[in-house]
Amino acid sequence: MTLRDLKPGESGTVVSIGEKGPMKRRIMDMGVTPGVTVKVIKVAPLGDPIEVNIRGYELSLRKDEAQRIIVEK
Repeated sequence: MTLRDLKPGESGTVVSIGEKGPMKRRIMDMGVTPGVTVKVIKVAPLGDPIEVNIRGYELSLRKDEAQRIIVEK
């Protein structure tokens, strides 16, 4: 399942980031690394962006970025 599939209030652990290159580096620089727990706080009305809590701070991700992050509940 991907981060995009989680509903507000649900948490998951990052398994992998399915992207290679600069997009993967950018996502990892924001603190999204394998093994970290991510909690979805809210989703915008049209689904973009998604606000998550990771490592104690709030982070907004676009739908396409969240689709590349593989998580397990």
